[in-house]
Amino acid sequence: MVPGTASPVRIEAFIDPRLSRWMWLVKWFLAIPHYIVLFFLWIAFAFVTFVAFFAILFTGRYPRSLFDFSVGVLRWSWRVGYYAHTALGTDLYPPFTLADAPDYPARFDVAYPERLSRGLVLVKWWLLAIPQYVVVGIFVGGWGWGEEDSWRGVGLIPFLSLVAVIILAFTARYPVHLFDLLLGLARWAARVAAYVTLLTDEYPPFRLDLGGQDSLLMKTPATGSDR
Repeated sequence: MVPGTASPVRIEAFIDPRLSRWMWLVKWFLAIPHYIVLFFLWIAFAFVTFVAFFAILFTGRYPRSLFDFSVGVLRWSWRVGYYAHTALGTDLYPPFTLADAPDYPARFDVAYPERLSRGLVLVKWWLLAIPQYVVVGIFVGGWGWGEEDSWRGVGLIPFLSLVAVIILAFTARYPVHLFDLLLGLARWAARVAAYVTLLTDEYPPFRLDLGGQDSLLMKTPATGSDR
């Protein structure tokens, strides 16, 4: 992707103007019903991605109904994550739906590609994405140095989210610059997720697009070739 060009992946969020100073302590608990539903949705997501792999390999297309389902699972996950553990920038309970919720302060979408590369589908989700996996691993945590040395990195996103809500608790204000950084990190991770789950052929840029709103409009992907 050329710097400054739009991405087929859009992820946005807005801070509630009157965030509770202490509600973040229980949001993870309140979100348990969502976690249960998402557990089964992600099982279905894995199956759909497996089917889509062969559909793209043989036809160069991601079946639209399957595509909408996959985007819906990522969208639902983003809303729950934004509410309960990533940024925690809203007290509005997430809706139970795969569809876009225009009134919810966290939104996610991916432009549907009319064609996808039949060759890239063989390598983009593992070989080409290795550098992105390393970066996103730093963002979300979970990297270690062997069995005996079982130290695990906390990850930038969980750490900065915790810092943000602690500041909120003591000042009654959510640090805006920290929010912008968190959304930039989440946006990077979301673009990688869309790429490795075969929703787009656009390689995620090594670039932080900060802020709650995408600075560039989401574009419709160009027709892919059978590489």
